[in-house]
Amino acid sequence: MKKISAREAALEYHAKGKPGKIEVIPTKEYSNQRDLSLAYSPGVAEPCLEIQKNPEDVYKYTAKGNLVAVISNGTAVLGLGDIGAAAGKPVMEGKGLLFKIYADIDCFDLELDTKNVDEFVRTVKILEPTFGGVNLEDISAPECFEIEERLKKELNIPVMHDDQHGTAIISGAALLNALEIVGKDISEARIVVSGAGASAISCTNIYVSLGAKKSNIFMYDSKGLIHPDRTNLNGKKPDYVNGTVPADTSLEQILDGADVFIGLSRGGVLNGDMIQKMAADPVIFAMANPTPEIDYEIAKAARPDCIMATGRSDYPNQVNNVLGFPFIFRGALDVRASEINEEMKLGAVRALAELAKKPVPDIVNLAYGNADLKFGKDYIIPKPVDPRLISTVAPAVAEAAMESGVAKGKISDWDAYAAELERRLGGDNSLSKIIETKAKQAPKRVVFADAEKITVLKAVQQVAEEKIAHPILLGNREKVAGMIEDYGLTIGDIPIIDPKNPQNEQEKITLAGYTNDLYEMRRRKGMTAADAADLITTGSYFAAMMVEKGHADAMIGGLTQKYPTTVRPALQIIGSREEVSKVASVHILMTKSGPLFLADTTINHHLTPTDIADIAELVYDQVKMFNIEPKMALVTYSNFGSVPTGESAVLMRRATEIIHDRHPNWIADGEMQAHFALNTEKLQEFYPFSKLAGHRANVLIFPNLSSANLAYNLLNEAAETDLIGPILLGMKKPVHILQLGSTVRQIVDMVGIAVIHAQEI
Repeated sequence: MKKISAREAALEYHAKGKPGKIEVIPTKEYSNQRDLSLAYSPGVAEPCLEIQKNPEDVYKYTAKGNLVAVISNGTAVLGLGDIGAAAGKPVMEGKGLLFKIYADIDCFDLELDTKNVDEFVRTVKILEPTFGGVNLEDISAPECFEIEERLKKELNIPVMHDDQHGTAIISGAALLNALEIVGKDISEARIVVSGAGASAISCTNIYVSLGAKKSNIFMYDSKGLIHPDRTNLNGKKPDYVNGTVPADTSLEQILDGADVFIGLSRGGVLNGDMIQKMAADPVIFAMANPTPEIDYEIAKAARPDCIMATGRSDYPNQVNNVLGFPFIFRGALDVRASEINEEMKLGAVRALAELAKKPVPDIVNLAYGNADLKFGKDYIIPKPVDPRLISTVAPAVAEAAMESGVAKGKISDWDAYAAELERRLGGDNSLSKIIETKAKQAPKRVVFADAEKITVLKAVQQVAEEKIAHPILLGNREKVAGMIEDYGLTIGDIPIIDPKNPQNEQEKITLAGYTNDLYEMRRRKGMTAADAADLITTGSYFAAMMVEKGHADAMIGGLTQKYPTTVRPALQIIGSREEVSKVASVHILMTKSGPLFLADTTINHHLTPTDIADIAELVYDQVKMFNIEPKMALVTYSNFGSVPTGESAVLMRRATEIIHDRHPNWIADGEMQAHFALNTEKLQEFYPFSKLAGHRANVLIFPNLSSANLAYNLLNEAAETDLIGPILLGMKKPVHILQLGSTVRQIVDMVGIAVIHAQEI
């Protein structure tokens, strides 16, 4: 048996399916010979000749205007150091993925096998016709400074070394807001910087551009204070020599009375005693990853009055580069900027700072456990899930490029541009982030009824590592433990319960109690005591009873059994809420236009108009729980009576009448064909009277199980979309039944949903 360790989970992720994380897909038609003749020969000659006459037309006829090169020589890869160009490729592909999902920018990653600055610069320079911008990545200092400076001078497209400027831009916004909150002027603030590499130098440059004075800045490298007496300063370090204190002044001594500490060095260089002497309301940015210069809890215990930021997502005020680089390049590309200059970076800084002061969208608060985030010491920079980032930062960068004279293009309608930016992303990947982030705020106990399955155990490991839930495993104890060992999983001290073989007296008492409770519940439904004793030892019945008795908060099951076999025990033991007439299920397809909810996909075969209206209400509530406004279409083969007597058409027509009567203000309509529900222009043209006119449906209600099940399976496989579900709706307590073939990712998403539902009880 192949052994898969926790470390190898990352390797499996990168190798599964098509190796790597990015691919090239066509953007034009290619289905017939005419398409191909236009795409290549002879039709391609026409745009070539147009570009020859006017080189700027390359942005009109090719992908150059949306194409960024992510380029590295692998000399400073993450925390791994000089691992070589090829070894750095997974990181560069990852950067390309982030560009795409956050700003819809296409990327080619280029790994250059050279440490020679001239050779590196020459290679990038001759590639200029291909790209609209260059993102330099993971290049060691001091060479990175020279490479970026030369390329900015010699290329006529935007170039940015994100390791230098990304953290600088985000932390600059955070610093502006932190100092505003504590009532200090950046021009008077005494700033201590631990670290003197590319990121530290660039951060300090930004702070100076924002008004900090070099005479108030004290920078330290591994050998001590950057001081005029030192003879071993290279790169940009001499820019920050400070001789106002002795050369041997220690970091602890310089912190006496300091207003700001900026950490871009290594974990553990600070302790509580060292920050005790800082000025009132100190600002402490400990940004070393994965271990900050000082632990968040230690800093807060030593200085409760401090404003603390780290690079960590599990603490407030995460300084995360993804808040910057995608949107900076987006803005630069959209006005065809010739460079990314200081004005554009400062535009991004100020846009991020101002965004943090605005009311936080419900979708962001939802992600962080309905935290009611607001501008203050624990919220000085926006969260990475904030959907407003692209329409806030990119326009600020584009406007700064235009005002500073480096933009070849022009944007005149800024509202239309912001709307276009929002449409680019759609929201296909945001819901999964929201689910996972919200679940982490208050993890719940989730019992897994099918632990004797490696896919489940891999999902359990991820759930435990990400702190999404507190798992409980059901199954043969020896078999489950053996699988964990054989596959090298590291799932920690997670309880394993074997209903068939109680391990101790307490487990025997629990099993007996569950058996008796099941018998009492079902004895007038034909269940004998012997039946109860036999059934309770199965995972589905035992798990459902655990949830019913409060020994677990939610249940996940069904991966090894048919759907009805797993849902039946839950219905018998837990049951539906009193006001619910029909338990139903919904699947979520993560499309480019945002999440699409489909119901009822797994439960009900024969429905009345009232049943469909009741199910629509359950789905409506679920969609609203994600802070998404439901736009509901009741779909069939008919459009508003175009098939007067068809069974499904009449069913959906009457169900629509019930919904309109119950909820006249809902954006909901039917009966209609699915393509009209999803095509705003067609619906407006042919049926402008519809309540959905002007809207694209994000909820599809089907007339029966067959059509709903076929639709989600077909769309999922044919369109290769991500899928979440089935989400069971209407139960008293959270129960979710996986389908055969569910992937680890799908199981983790369902655990997140289960935890969120448990949080609502």
